[in-house]
Amino acid sequence: MDTRFDLFGNEIAAKFAKRFAGAGLVVHQSSLPKSTQELVSLRASQINGCGHCIDMHTKEAAAAGETAVRLHLVAAWRESTVFTEAERAALALAEEGTRLADAHQGVSDETWAQVRKHYDDDQTAALVCLVALINAANRLAVITHQKGGSYEPGMFAAAFD
Repeated sequence: MDTRFDLFGNEIAAKFAKRFAGAGLVVHQSSLPKSTQELVSLRASQINGCGHCIDMHTKEAAAAGETAVRLHLVAAWRESTVFTEAERAALALAEEGTRLADAHQGVSDETWAQVRKHYDDDQTAALVCLVALINAANRLAVITHQKGGSYEPGMFAAAFD
């Protein structure tokens, strides 16, 4: 399966990517912990089968000091002991917010209550925006068959400047 389209080589896609990166910068600069941002992005990307984004967020998390054990257990976070209650709430939100079509209610009241218990208003806003953003990024990459494996940590840092 070859890459279908060069999103970075097209003028319209490049303009969109610059604005998309700007939206990501808002979340990146928020008080939502960076480790939580990467874990949430990784989990949504796993659900969506986005190799490009799994590659990126695994490597960014590792470069920021995330442990291999935690990265390996993200897909089975419910059956592991290495995540805090706050991280578990964020991962539940990521899953329920990603699997909207799988549940009639979207994000459950229980998950929402756990998120609000652990995150202030700004962090909650950043978390909700992050879930929406990573799902959009996954769709862009999956639709165009972007491949995982070649990402280097910090590779897109210039997009945030």
